[in-house]
Amino acid sequence: MNITIYGSGYVGLVTGTCLAEVVNEVICMDIDQQKIDQRNQGIIPIYEPGLEEMVKENHASGRLKFTTDIKEAVDHGLFQFIAVGTPPDEDGSADLQYVLAVANAIADNMSDYRIIVNKSTVPVGTADKVRTIIQDSFKIQGKACEFDVVSNPEFLKEGSALADFMKPDRIIIGTDNPRTAELFKILYAPFNRSHERVIAMDMRSAELTKYAANAMLATKISFMNELANLAELFGADIEHVRQGLGSDTRIGYHFIYPGCGYGGSCFPKDVKALEKTAQEYGDNAELLTAVESVNNRQKQLLFKKILLHYQGDIKGKTFALWGLSFKQKTDDMRDAPSRVLLAALIDAGAIVRAFDPEAMHEARKIYKGKAGLILCQTQDEALKGANALCVVTEWKNFWSPNFEDLKVKLSDAVICDGRNLYDPSTLKKLGVMYYGIGR
Repeated sequence: MNITIYGSGYVGLVTGTCLAEVVNEVICMDIDQQKIDQRNQGIIPIYEPGLEEMVKENHASGRLKFTTDIKEAVDHGLFQFIAVGTPPDEDGSADLQYVLAVANAIADNMSDYRIIVNKSTVPVGTADKVRTIIQDSFKIQGKACEFDVVSNPEFLKEGSALADFMKPDRIIIGTDNPRTAELFKILYAPFNRSHERVIAMDMRSAELTKYAANAMLATKISFMNELANLAELFGADIEHVRQGLGSDTRIGYHFIYPGCGYGGSCFPKDVKALEKTAQEYGDNAELLTAVESVNNRQKQLLFKKILLHYQGDIKGKTFALWGLSFKQKTDDMRDAPSRVLLAALIDAGAIVRAFDPEAMHEARKIYKGKAGLILCQTQDEALKGANALCVVTEWKNFWSPNFEDLKVKLSDAVICDGRNLYDPSTLKKLGVMYYGIGR
């Protein structure tokens, strides 16, 4: 099939590349000429395992093309995927200006039947807005073209996006046209072979499903972090509690790991956006507010533990910081807990020596020339001259360090473990002061 993708960022690039991989003809359109030039040169500024290789292979085959020509893009694809950003406004609501601008551009250039697909994460009711914009544009132009609008939300996890697309848990299709649903089943047939994954529903339910999924996962994380804080108060070990909880098949082990808060491009933004949409409909969404509040508080927890250990004075102290990305297998630092901790340490007069396996280039862009911050090439380099170590991201590189070596290199022999990677009893025997989450 011929497919057009609007937006060559994370979602657009993964979607377009995976659809090209199964021998569709895909054009990715973006208004940013620099982005398109980079994509045509094989430059992928996103770290996602396997993506760069797959982009290059499909581009070389001719199945994946990149352009800034809107008319070429509209003429090409039966399916017109909108996969542009929906950044949060100041009030937390999703900014739809880019989604609606693409819809308007499609309407201006459309001359035949097209299926306009919302792939971006958008508030409930956005598909109706897209439809209205196209209808209004047609009235002004005196144009009569048949079209359908579909909500087809993405469920991609950073770090495993290719696998999530190629072997999805579910494929949500929000449409009011049964014929369109059948066309999507044909489009997604290569990803739907072992069992039926397509779930067709109305557009608003599809839009809400995406937000509901992310809000549910964020809620599990915040609830576990709340329990971890209670475990500390009660003298319990949250890791034992986690194992007891996870063994219940109604709960399971996924997303019940306590830590120093969630971050990234999805959970913080989507929880806020769903909360804001609920308020627009007259509902306070108290649980969502609590989820966000607990997460914001959790991001402060490591700093509070450090201050407590040093009796409120860390001026002149040096802290090694392992992990800058919001989770492993990505270079994404958006809303990362590391940024909260790093800022707090430096504001309190400390020096931070930071390392991350993949996010160093991102850190250099964010913190260029930042006083008090030293970006290191290796995790060992980050330890040089450090009083204490803070582990913020659960990269496998950090799972099994030489603790005796750490004790020697850390002048105060202190470890703050924001991901509960280490065993407190082992470190206690070595004479290392250990601070975990709920331990």
